[in-house]
Amino acid sequence: MAPSTGTVHPVRYLALFGVLVVALYALVFFTGDKSATPKLGIDLQGGTRVTLTARTPDGSAPSQDSLKQAQEIIETRVNGLGVSGSEVVIDGDNLVITVPGDDSAQARSLGQTARLYIRPVTGSIDVATRDASRTATPEAPAAGTPAPEAPADGTQTPQNRPFLAQDPTTPEATPAPETTTPAPTGGASSDGTDEGDAAAAEIAAARALRQSSDPTVQQQAVANLDCSVADPLRGNDDPTLPLVACSQDGLNIYLLGPSIIDGQEIADASSVFNSQQSRHEISLSFKTTGSNTWAAFTSANIGKQAAFTLDSKVVSAPTIQGATPAGSATSITGSFTADSAKELANTLKYGSLPLSFAASEAETVSATLGLASLQAALIAGAVGLVLVLLYCLVYYRMLGVLTALSLILSGVMVYAIMVLLGRYIGFTLDLAGMAGLIIGIGMTADSFVVFFERIKDEMREGRSFRSAVPRGWARARRTILSGNAVSFIAAAVLYVLAVGQVRGFAFTLGLTTILDVIVVFLVTWPLVSMASRSAFWSKPSVNGLGAVQEVARERKVAAAASAKETRA
Repeated sequence: MAPSTGTVHPVRYLALFGVLVVALYALVFFTGDKSATPKLGIDLQGGTRVTLTARTPDGSAPSQDSLKQAQEIIETRVNGLGVSGSEVVIDGDNLVITVPGDDSAQARSLGQTARLYIRPVTGSIDVATRDASRTATPEAPAAGTPAPEAPADGTQTPQNRPFLAQDPTTPEATPAPETTTPAPTGGASSDGTDEGDAAAAEIAAARALRQSSDPTVQQQAVANLDCSVADPLRGNDDPTLPLVACSQDGLNIYLLGPSIIDGQEIADASSVFNSQQSRHEISLSFKTTGSNTWAAFTSANIGKQAAFTLDSKVVSAPTIQGATPAGSATSITGSFTADSAKELANTLKYGSLPLSFAASEAETVSATLGLASLQAALIAGAVGLVLVLLYCLVYYRMLGVLTALSLILSGVMVYAIMVLLGRYIGFTLDLAGMAGLIIGIGMTADSFVVFFERIKDEMREGRSFRSAVPRGWARARRTILSGNAVSFIAAAVLYVLAVGQVRGFAFTLGLTTILDVIVVFLVTWPLVSMASRSAFWSKPSVNGLGAVQEVARERKVAAAASAKETRA
């Protein structure tokens, strides 16, 4: 009895493949930015380079260990953000980040210091109210006149300007801002010593003004803080001291107490969409110590605000509506988009950098290999494909046409997937990745060869082309699945263990291995099955199986003669 090959008609397999292709190209042309070209890597299209110059509080040179740690964290962020093909290298006391394409904001975001602290809010004022009140400010008191003391009710009056304490009954008085990439604060230093001393002096002055426990100094900081300029304290604030800080959109100023939780206590962070509030949020879960601290703080401060400060700026200052039990997740809310929420979540998830960095202006870099190399890779792929097709046509006659059609349809699907991967996860196709795709052509052809040779084996045993196809497929598919499983495991191991462009090769090799299975099962097998039922395709002169049928006839004649001799 013939092995079971299923009862689904081959046309249904082809229809399923057609639905998949239509769905992929519908996503290509009707979703996202609708660009129908894959993203190319740095070696093929160039990119954007940002140099990060380390800033230490005392102006000393950063240690190589801290630079290597920062490099590892940024590379991990690259993987978490799906920015494929990026490069992060150490250049002296600097880190140089190169991202494919011309998106300088993306390159800067990877170097975001992400020094996160959670601080209690003791007061806040919006910048517009502060600036408007300046016109009504009375004349300054005579020299030696004591500064006014802060009222007992908690309301601050910095230099006779209103500084409003948060009303516990008002939910989140200040709308949480959308995350933005901080403006660059400088470039690589041509004179490292002078630059470092100047940066250290700037940081020390900012700390003295904005991190003092003296109410008079805090009032002065609130009165003079300019939220529109680059923050010299970015990533260098002392968590044990109070802080006067701007919101990230620069519209509000907060007076904050010492930090209660360090960002290192974050166990996980993810972007989520709150369907009830119709907004994107950051979901945070803390490690044991941080979780217990947060539970105690929220329980004792219901109705008050807690500020999430990122690089010395307030990302969000939500009002505590209720106690968060230990071990439960909490949220950062704000005017986040899907992309900004994902970016911030991954930045927090993968850790704070051990150093504060100043970013240089982004610069465009040219392709390291260029258009000629891309054309050479395409030519190599085309030559390989043509040779495979010629071999199949010579050896398998018209069955080679089915092979060609299968390979073309596989290429159509690969192209759409490359476009979508570049659009949604930032995958970039470099020369190593193209090598993986080209090798995938040979692997797909191997599957066809296995299938056709199994058909020949069945026909050598005396079966017709029509009966040999389902039997040959039943035997071939196990071999095809086993071979592709081994290839996929090898690609997966290589992807996990490798770095840089080798991972791109492993990724595309694994992808083409999966697509090989899809094409053979949904295209090649149904086409050959339909051909076996056609009188035209069953002709030996068409399918190239005449020699195999002749061998079967000779075996049959020999077997009959042997049987006759035995009876005699």
